[in-house]
Amino acid sequence: MEITLTDIEREAYKDSPVHRLDGRIKILSIIAIIVFAVSLPRMDEGNFMKLAILELYLISLMLIARLNPAYTIMRFLSILPFGLTIVIIQPFVRQPFIETFTVYPIYLPLGITLTYEGIFFGAVLLAKYIVCITSIVLMSSTMKMNDMVTSARRLGMPAEFTLILSMMVRYLFVFWIILKRIRVAQKTRLFHIWNKNVPHKWIIEQVAYTISSLFIRSYEQGERTYISMLCRGYSSVNKVYVHKNKIKATDILFFVITVGTLLLAFVA
Repeated sequence: MEITLTDIEREAYKDSPVHRLDGRIKILSIIAIIVFAVSLPRMDEGNFMKLAILELYLISLMLIARLNPAYTIMRFLSILPFGLTIVIIQPFVRQPFIETFTVYPIYLPLGITLTYEGIFFGAVLLAKYIVCITSIVLMSSTMKMNDMVTSARRLGMPAEFTLILSMMVRYLFVFWIILKRIRVAQKTRLFHIWNKNVPHKWIIEQVAYTISSLFIRSYEQGERTYISMLCRGYSSVNKVYVHKNKIKATDILFFVITVGTLLLAFVA
């Protein structure tokens, strides 16, 4: 199953109590959850209960938001491998903050040993990583990309960063369309990245050509966009206007519930 940027953005256009929350409240809540999860002790058995409470809370918000389960799971699995490698090597690494190690009774080649402490630390890292991924998927699935940038500006993000993010969001879909056109052209020429009947070196070269072509087109598009902005009076002293938006009672209630969940996880 292939998920496109349009599919991801379509989830953010749904209407639910979670989608209608103020973007600033959602960003602050997600940051609080991630900071709480990351700041938990590295070697504590109580971490699993605390993180399980947070994960159940996030999953309940996804159910309330009526997110597509297939898209949610696919996005979760697509991010998971980036940190999974670090988790996998922990049983074989002896961390300096652990004083004593208990060797697991399995003999591996090259003198490699597993330790109970390494396995436990890897499990804690995995639990924290899952909570962080779920938080990010929830926020990105219930907030439009432009709303994220606007909410970040309202929270005090510098205008320069806001402008860069705004331009990135605006032209991200343009570059995605360009990439789709390149892939369609490759398919019409019977190119398939997993084709076993052609040399792997040739496939790598074609992928490299695709990346370089996309980079060149992105650079050219950026130059044209910048020249157009200059022609319309843009300069470094221009300010990005962000309209004001009042925080409602439901937003405050959601933030209070989130803080209450963090306190519950803290005392668990």
